[in-house]
Amino acid sequence: MTNKIGSGGIENRPSQVSPDRGVKPATQSPPGVAAKEPSAPQSGGVHITESARQLAALEQAVQASPDVDVQRVESVSSAIRDGRYQVSAERIADKLIRMEHDLLLAS
Repeated sequence: MTNKIGSGGIENRPSQVSPDRGVKPATQSPPGVAAKEPSAPQSGGVHITESARQLAALEQAVQASPDVDVQRVESVSSAIRDGRYQVSAERIADKLIRMEHDLLLAS
């Protein structure tokens, strides 16, 4: 038994393969499954939503951006080498608390 894929999506009606390898719909539905009328074919066009367009544009922007900000890495590395890099424990704590708060709001 196989599933036939139609232009309107997957039809969950069983099909049978005949000895000449042609596929035809099964004459009976499997036990416990109601027979389903075939759906009318949909128009031949593809509809892409505005959300999908925005997601595609964002994906392209992310893929086009570099994985590493080389200038920022060099700047921090230079500050560490020269002893100018300072860590603010208060700033880190504030950001951790803000992140925790945002995560709680999101759930």
